[in-house]
Amino acid sequence: MPFAELQPSLDLAYARISSQVNIPGFRKGKIPTRIIDQRVGRGVVLEEAVNDAIPAGLAQAMIENKIVQLGRPEVDVTTLDEETGLIFTAELDVRPEFELPKFDSLKVVVDNAEVTVDQVEEQLTGLRGRFGALKEVTRAAKDGDVLLVDLSGDHEGQVVEELAATAFSYELGSDDMVPGFDDAVRGANAEEVRHFLFTPSAGQWSGKGITVEVTVKAVRERELPDADDQFAQLASEFDTIGELREDIRTRLGRVRLIEQAYQARDLTHDALMEAVKIDLPDRTIQDEIEAHFEDGHGDDAHKAEFETNTRSGLKSRIVLDKIAEVEDLQVNDAELSQWLMQEAQRYNMAPDQFADQLVQAGQVQGAVSEVRRAKALAHVLESVNVVDKSGNKIDLESVLRGDESNEDFDAEFDASSDEENFEADE
Repeated sequence: MPFAELQPSLDLAYARISSQVNIPGFRKGKIPTRIIDQRVGRGVVLEEAVNDAIPAGLAQAMIENKIVQLGRPEVDVTTLDEETGLIFTAELDVRPEFELPKFDSLKVVVDNAEVTVDQVEEQLTGLRGRFGALKEVTRAAKDGDVLLVDLSGDHEGQVVEELAATAFSYELGSDDMVPGFDDAVRGANAEEVRHFLFTPSAGQWSGKGITVEVTVKAVRERELPDADDQFAQLASEFDTIGELREDIRTRLGRVRLIEQAYQARDLTHDALMEAVKIDLPDRTIQDEIEAHFEDGHGDDAHKAEFETNTRSGLKSRIVLDKIAEVEDLQVNDAELSQWLMQEAQRYNMAPDQFADQLVQAGQVQGAVSEVRRAKALAHVLESVNVVDKSGNKIDLESVLRGDESNEDFDAEFDASSDEENFEADE
């Protein structure tokens, strides 16, 4: 790089140093360059400028030579003077050359989208449970009962406030409490006290054994209304229980179609990775592993698992990036906004707040790359031969099209991905 091309980086270096150092007689940010050269040193300024200039110069060299960088480069500055300018060498891993398979040669087999009678009845039972009444019983507690309990925790005489509760209502068998709770109180009667040991894996009490005391104040069972026409009229817009059952079957069927589409996407990714043979750059992988374990945590099993995941993740990024490049796939504002909203929801954040954090962390381009890779996989999925286990060809066009009906499907899938959460409209 000719020395003249370093001038913007030199100006930036002087400005940065001027705002950071204290020199008597001058205000921060207003120190002349000659004073900085005298007091701080021209060499320090040049080093600061070079650190700024090298990434830009390296990026330009890779663009000119059509090189796709992987990992962190090792840079060696060989010359730096005002006559010759800056000469440096950079050694880096690059994306390996490989051939993409013909997408229509890939075949994936998904589960059948069948809805059984038992599944319909399970959903209907769940709906009946919402309208059921609780009745105290004198027998021992069993799964499905709703218990009224008092709860306390103790570690070596110290009260654990996070585990203190009174008159707490809990459905036994839902497994929504701390590990060991359900097993401890199963079979208990009203006014019986049970104890069990709980060791948290995170937080203030991580690794410390806590003795949990549970007092069962009442055992209540849920009495369900009969599954008849009267219930159908109470719980839905339908007049008969047969119509309600058919509506549940239809809704479950739509959920199954969405599950097929998601399964087809994941299996297509696996088939694509299997079809592409790449020699992955070991240095890039080792750099990621060392960075992850630099704090010394993790045993050999954890490290082996992390290396396997790192290799598969790197291969996935390489392959999908090349597909996006070959197919000239671009990300528009609407697609990026949709991704931001989905990710913000995952982290329980407002979209604007999530977007601001991405900008502050310098990860906007990474987000664009993620969306572009998802588009690349969707592009492949359009050509893949998808069949169910019965050999029926699956038409995913409506799901892949991303139209209004698909948005309804996605919303329903998100709300009902777990069958136990599936409920007919009231």
